[in-house]
Amino acid sequence: MKPRITVITLGVDELERSLKFYRDGMGLPTEGIVGKEFEYGAVAFFDLLSGIKLAIFERKNIAHDAQINQTASSPTEFTIGHNVETKEEVDKVMEQARKAKAIITVEAHDNFWGGYSGYFQDPDGHLWEVVWNPHIAINE
Repeated sequence: MKPRITVITLGVDELERSLKFYRDGMGLPTEGIVGKEFEYGAVAFFDLLSGIKLAIFERKNIAHDAQINQTASSPTEFTIGHNVETKEEVDKVMEQARKAKAIITVEAHDNFWGGYSGYFQDPDGHLWEVVWNPHIAINE
């Protein structure tokens, strides 16, 4: 397997609500919901840098597609790291998330390892960490 990820799909409870959060609140570019003509196919894709896409897909449809039982979700299963170039950009993204009605779980702060970060949850509880790491260069 080559070390390549092209799509990260988040399971959501209400597709329209999550679309509004990511498109209107966080400003991610999208063509909106596609696949509504299919019983289990409605999905929205957002264009990220480096050709990666973020998808939102209803949890019940993921369970159907993967042929597994839907289980309870937990925000501690994984985090999504959003690395930025400055401390000020961390603050800006955290404020944007706050205005989009995200739940701020940890305010932006200096870390013991020399970075600066904060955490927020989207409407479905997915945990995002907004990070400035002085040891990582951002390549856009």
